[in-house]
Amino acid sequence: MPRGKKHTAEQIVSVLRQIEVGTANGKMTPQACKEAGITEQTYYRWRKEYGGLQLVQAQLRNQTLQLRVLLVGTQERHRRSACLC
Repeated sequence: MPRGKKHTAEQIVSVLRQIEVGTANGKMTPQACKEAGITEQTYYRWRKEYGGLQLVQAQLRNQTLQLRVLLVGTQERHRRSACLC
């Protein structure tokens, strides 16, 4: 069973920018994370993975992941139908 919320790449980039603005305005990182509704651990994990991405890049990344899932599903269906011969 998956835990927690599922955030899109766009939402993650937005939250990261929100925290960056907060820390630039003098807030401590834990406080900015709490106000954004995420844990500090999540913030650092997201920053490592999405930190350098712009919003458009995040959208492309999200679309790429969706296409990969569709491709794998199509390949699985094709393999199953080929085995029935």
